[in-house]
Amino acid sequence: MKCIVCDTPGVLRMEQRPVPTPGPDEVLIRVRRIGICGTDMHIFNGKQPFLEYPRVMGHELSGEVVQAPAGSGLAVGSQVAVMPYMACGECVACRKGKTNCCTKIQVLGVHCDGGMTEFLSVPEKFVVEADGISLDDAAMIEFLAIGAHAVKRGAVGPGANVLVVGAGPIGMAVMLFAKLKGAVVTALDTRQDRLQFCRDALQVAQTVEVGPGDKEQLSKMSNDEFFDVVFDATGNIKAMERGLEFVAHGGTYVLVSIVRDTLSFSDPEFHKRETSLLGSRNATIEDFQDVIAAMRAGLVPTKLLNTHRAGLDEFTEILPHWMAPSTGVIKAILEV
Repeated sequence: MKCIVCDTPGVLRMEQRPVPTPGPDEVLIRVRRIGICGTDMHIFNGKQPFLEYPRVMGHELSGEVVQAPAGSGLAVGSQVAVMPYMACGECVACRKGKTNCCTKIQVLGVHCDGGMTEFLSVPEKFVVEADGISLDDAAMIEFLAIGAHAVKRGAVGPGANVLVVGAGPIGMAVMLFAKLKGAVVTALDTRQDRLQFCRDALQVAQTVEVGPGDKEQLSKMSNDEFFDVVFDATGNIKAMERGLEFVAHGGTYVLVSIVRDTLSFSDPEFHKRETSLLGSRNATIEDFQDVIAAMRAGLVPTKLLNTHRAGLDEFTEILPHWMAPSTGVIKAILEV
């Protein structure tokens, strides 16, 4: 079978490997779609801190069942998505149902080889039935589930005044699911084209471009009270530190993005607001199910989010092009 290997930063190659033989509790999947995300681009650029080379990337996956354990309920040919967070099921986090932050987590395409290949074998418990939606949609569940999980962490409810800082795909996922909870959403980003997309495709109520006077704009939009829940989806240390300024008194700050650095902020500002500070990592199987339900109900504009596509054979040449901001990629998908 074909698979794409990132040998070292900046070096991709196609390789032939044997089709995996599934273990007794594993499902063999014929991969059909692969979503490309910021993690893949960071791996290519050598900026992923939890990875060793060489590595087969790919963790946003959909496909069809080729072989499944007896009694699994998965039929050959069934359409599925893959939960890429391989949790141990036994640690302190897993015992609480928080498999997304398992102490021994293995993320496909990061800690171990992923799904940028033609066939993949994974434990049955990480395979999610995705009948009733398209293969394209199923390959977008993972990044949307990260947004859905963050919104759940922030306890967003009807009428909440929400600010999302960072209008990349994860930030957009947060916006979508905050809106579905009945929140009034404002987006803050450095790129006007992304903000325009949020207005046109996601129907976000308000957008602000980062720059002089942006805090004053946000203050005015929120009646000088700022925001009940602020989500950071930038992965930028300065933005993450600044985001506390936009949290209302009694509000919540949710850090969805991750950066290999140490955060600092003003303790008096933190305390006078009685701020709730939360991290949000990955997603759970329940978040996957919530996203699938929203897709089946037609509540997610997946066709607008999927802006670019290519075949697996084209990926080694096209990835550097997709990484240029001028390309306008929101979500690119590989067809296998």
